[in-house]
Amino acid sequence: MSVTFVDISDENDVGQRIDNFLMRRFKGVPKQKIYAILRKGEIRVNSSRVKQTYRLQLSDRIRIPPLVSKSQAPVHLDDRTQALLEACILFENEDLIAINKPPGFAVHGGSSIAAGVVELLRVMRNQPRIELAHRLDRDTSGCLLLCKKRGVLKEVQAAFRARSVKKNYSLIVAERWPKKARTIQHRLLRYVTDWGERRVRVDPQGQLARTDFQIIDTAPKATLLQATLHTGRTHQIRVHAQYQGHSILGDTKYGRKQGANSGQEIERLCLHASRLVVPMGKDRLDVSAPMEQTMNKIWTRLKSDRTEPDAT
Repeated sequence: MSVTFVDISDENDVGQRIDNFLMRRFKGVPKQKIYAILRKGEIRVNSSRVKQTYRLQLSDRIRIPPLVSKSQAPVHLDDRTQALLEACILFENEDLIAINKPPGFAVHGGSSIAAGVVELLRVMRNQPRIELAHRLDRDTSGCLLLCKKRGVLKEVQAAFRARSVKKNYSLIVAERWPKKARTIQHRLLRYVTDWGERRVRVDPQGQLARTDFQIIDTAPKATLLQATLHTGRTHQIRVHAQYQGHSILGDTKYGRKQGANSGQEIERLCLHASRLVVPMGKDRLDVSAPMEQTMNKIWTRLKSDRTEPDAT
């Protein structure tokens, strides 16, 4: 590999810090490596050394030494996956893409995943600047928003930080959810298990978290709920439901693999991001995603289960 030169000609790059620009461009390269080559002067802007805080200007010419990142590896996109993702698009314009993410799809690539939704959509649209506005767990389906422009991304992320984004979820939990359990406010703390897995638990030392729950329908040994998030903590709905004693069906981290003591096998995590409302200037983006087919079938089976519920 050889030294490359990048000319800043896109207004979306103007004003961005050089370190953030490089980390976005070379996603697989460790941050420490980026900062090291900046300190050593291997990165040059208009033939001059710059600090990591330097903000890019229009027509800047950046000299970049040989760097290898995972983002440069070719993304394999077969026809079936492309057709599936195209069918999942809920809304698209020159600024945004909203999709009904299928369960089992990671939102981005990682150490064990070659490519996630964001990498696949970059290839599908031939737009390497597409970025995630937020995240969903791999096993959660539903509304996922991606931005095509840096300015739009900053606006949407600011709305998430200000908690002005409305997020609704559909979920199926074990047994009958109590009618009085409408608002759950328990602080959540992230921790690492003895075997190195990241988890979340209710803990008074954790971050404030609030989830509103509404009963939509009931089955003999399960409940279909709508959850509204007022905070966006990791695994918030899953842990709040589990702490109430009604874990989400199919939740292998915080619940039971079997479905509601009915002997029915649950094929997926029964959690679906059903609606996303994002303020956009004087307007707003409002997208809804129909409940995924497998989750619908699970609920239909649970509703038809005529075994008597356990006595309480």
